[in-house]
Amino acid sequence: MAFYLAFKEVWRNKGRFLTFSMVIALITVLVLFIAALATGLANANKQYIDNLDADLLVYQENVDIQLTSSRIGESRLNDIRRLNGVADLGLIGFASGTIVFTDGREELDISLIGVQPGKPGEPAILAGQGLRSVRADEIVLPQEDAQRAGIKVGDQVTIKTIQGTEEEFFDLLVVGLSTPQQYFFQPGGVLPLETWDEIRPQAPGSGTDQVIGNIIAVKLEDPALLELMSSRIEQYVNDVEAADKPTAILALPGYSAQQSTLSTQQFFTFFIGVLVVGGFFQIQTLQKVGQIGMLKAIGTPNRIVASASLLQIIFVTAFGVFIGGAGTLLLALSMPAGIPIVFSGAAVIASIAALLLIGPMGGLVAIRLALRVEPLNAIGL
Repeated sequence: MAFYLAFKEVWRNKGRFLTFSMVIALITVLVLFIAALATGLANANKQYIDNLDADLLVYQENVDIQLTSSRIGESRLNDIRRLNGVADLGLIGFASGTIVFTDGREELDISLIGVQPGKPGEPAILAGQGLRSVRADEIVLPQEDAQRAGIKVGDQVTIKTIQGTEEEFFDLLVVGLSTPQQYFFQPGGVLPLETWDEIRPQAPGSGTDQVIGNIIAVKLEDPALLELMSSRIEQYVNDVEAADKPTAILALPGYSAQQSTLSTQQFFTFFIGVLVVGGFFQIQTLQKVGQIGMLKAIGTPNRIVASASLLQIIFVTAFGVFIGGAGTLLLALSMPAGIPIVFSGAAVIASIAALLLIGPMGGLVAIRLALRVEPLNAIGL
């Protein structure tokens, strides 16, 4: 009976309910795109750190776990390696550079990531091979970005950096293509640590007798001893502090502020959706007070009235979310490459579940209003 009443009213007022479903569809598109933008921007900032095959990251002391401020030398490697529980470790350095082309192609800005071959910090290789030695003039690029720029394994690329006040150019051989490795909103080009130290932007006369990187990636024999090993490293190694990857990611420049801003936007979009759904169905209920009163007068129980209203809300909301989801998929397929929009399964499912809940939540006022209708008053007696 409840299903019949709900479906009958929707069918008789197809235009009105379809229009409202389209409003819900637009809210769905907005929510899904905000979620995708949050994931995309997060990946563009943290992807390399998130994919690191390491349990702890060691920074210079008193830099508030700021990767760009940390300076840590090779001499610290032996100090950490001697500690029981350390399985492997590698020094990693970060800088920026530009791949330039002589055939008129657009320049590609990249993050230059210096790693020790065979140590934590190297990415997973999808094509070609990994780095062969710490001094080789080689580079590994993310596969998607390399394909987009027309670069393949075996090509020679020219890296432009600033040495002092002058532009310097270095030729590197592309030996492999890796999984996505974005850092600080740029594709991560991974190269041997000593080669990185030679070509990275630096002031004249700034060389030292050892390579200075930014962090040391530490892999533990037992990842369950994360907190214990973090304390042990800070206790027995001078002038360093250690953090796990989630803590390191939260400390990345702008990451927390960016994600909290997008989360706030998503929350207010949900809140607006609840108000819109509630307002629409409340008006609908007020317009049919007489019909509800007549149903009650002939003996229809409150549970049937409430069930019919709830089914109607669920149906209209679900249809709107379905249309919005399909529209989002079509828009995503038509978007140009390079835009930081990433639809992750978990984020999409969570957003759709929340959108399906805003209908019943917003419609509670309308259901309560329907239950309070007095039959005699409603029909004018």
